[in-house]
Amino acid sequence: MSKNLSSIAKAKKIKYFLISFVDLFGVLRSKLVPAQAIGEMQKNGAGFAGFATWLDMTPADSDMFAIPDPDSLIQLPWNKEVAWLASDLWMNGKPVEASPRIMLKRQIENLQKNNLTMKSGVECEYFLISEDGSGIADTRDIQSKPCYDQSALMRRYELIKEICDSMLELGWGPYQNDHEDANGQFEMNWEYSDCLITADRHAFFKFMVKNLAEKHGLRATFMPKPFENLTGNGCHAHISLWDGKKNKFLDGNDRFGLSRLAYNFLGGIINNAKSLSAFFNPTINSYRRINAPPTKSGASWSPSSISYSGNNRTHMIRIPDPGRFELRLMDGSANPYLIQAAVLAAGILGLKNKIDPGEPLMCNMYTDYKKYTNLSKLPDELQDALYELDNNKDLKRTIGEEVISSYIKLKNQEINEFEKDESFDKRNPVTNWEKINTLDC
Repeated sequence: MSKNLSSIAKAKKIKYFLISFVDLFGVLRSKLVPAQAIGEMQKNGAGFAGFATWLDMTPADSDMFAIPDPDSLIQLPWNKEVAWLASDLWMNGKPVEASPRIMLKRQIENLQKNNLTMKSGVECEYFLISEDGSGIADTRDIQSKPCYDQSALMRRYELIKEICDSMLELGWGPYQNDHEDANGQFEMNWEYSDCLITADRHAFFKFMVKNLAEKHGLRATFMPKPFENLTGNGCHAHISLWDGKKNKFLDGNDRFGLSRLAYNFLGGIINNAKSLSAFFNPTINSYRRINAPPTKSGASWSPSSISYSGNNRTHMIRIPDPGRFELRLMDGSANPYLIQAAVLAAGILGLKNKIDPGEPLMCNMYTDYKKYTNLSKLPDELQDALYELDNNKDLKRTIGEEVISSYIKLKNQEINEFEKDESFDKRNPVTNWEKINTLDC
């Protein structure tokens, strides 16, 4: 039987619930509902006008209703009067297929036909910046190689401690916090879980970091490339498939510790990588991070070619340990639910068609890429990625043609809006349009 949110509210002294969903552009949308009304909302959902968000709807469409998932409930550690709930969107008595959480659930169902579940973890990088977004907040953070800098890390101790304490209280199992490769950039890691739980936590994590940063007089951004001379914000995902308690990716006889099933799943991602960029790198600004020139620190730490390797961070996919792989293509603007849904969709194609990913490359891809002239490159602009997605019949069939069409339509509208006043050129500084539209992604 489903958890009773009214009873939970009384027991935990919750006064308000944020009933939330993420739209196609990754924007977290919510209504603040008093605890006295949560029983009705749990049954019938909170009403929203879909056209007012980034969903492919019109003002004439009927209301959609966000029905909260009680299992997703998170009581805000820094404000226990309020609890957050991830929700599924319904309209006219049916799920909204072109809503990210439903899209992920559909792919989870497809994988379950093989008696498998996907576990995943994400590494979310972010900058702490000035209020107007013009620079990093810590003016003393100026090293050319600031990664793991203890002094810069500890100058943000109070904020990082509060975020980490919150994750500890919530039971996420955080295990390390660090200053990343760019000045003003940080990363916080927590344990992997079932992919739906990871997506919910990812959506909440971005909200939590931004909210607590504001509480400490700072501004946090997950924007892929807010500063052209600094490393961008990645969102690396670690992937494995399980049958109950058995890791089906694990094979102790393989040199990297991966099973044939793992290689087929990886092959699906390799084979569809150009199309997947439309989800993993969904903003115009994303393509300042991919195929980027070396940064102030000496490396972009982002992929440019479609390749995989062992424990080697210069490739799109690395295999750091037996039984899992790390996909390094995603950036900070990627939708938490579409990351997981797209990985599943491509991986399922790999399983179905027994796709061979080819041989791993053991080179430094940042310096040796010219030696591999036949190696496919990642898209150079958002338009290129959308073109690849639009022409990928297998992926469209797996995810849903109408869903893909809606996504491409909205993204093309965004590109047209950008091109009214701007043009995209990686050699030029980040545009005001990019900052206005992406700093709070």
